[in-house]
Amino acid sequence: MNRTEFIVATAIILFVAFCLGWFASWLINRFTSVSKSEVGELDRMAQSLHEAEETRDQAITYLQQREAEITNQLSQTEAELRAAMDGLRDARQEAEEMRTYIERQNAG
Repeated sequence: MNRTEFIVATAIILFVAFCLGWFASWLINRFTSVSKSEVGELDRMAQSLHEAEETRDQAITYLQQREAEITNQLSQTEAELRAAMDGLRDARQEAEEMRTYIERQNAG
C-alpha cells in the first residue's frame, strides 16, 4: 500500500465515520424532538399543576384557621370546665360545712 492508497483509504474511512455520526445524530434528533401537540399538553399539565398547588395552599390555610379556632374553643371550654369544677368543689365544701353545723345543732 503506497502513500496515495493510504490517504484514499483513510479519507474513505473518515467519510464513512462522518456519515455514521451524522446519521446517528439525525436519528437521535428525530426520536427526541417534541411536537407542538406535546408542548401544548405540557402547558396544560403545568397549568393544572399550578391550579392544584393553589388549591392545596388554600386548603392548608383553611385548615390552619380551623385548627386555630378549634384550639381557641378548646381553651375556652377547658377554662369553663375548671371554673365549674372549682364552683362544684366550693359548693361541696359549703354543703359539708352546713351538714356539720346542722349535726352540731341537732346534737347539742
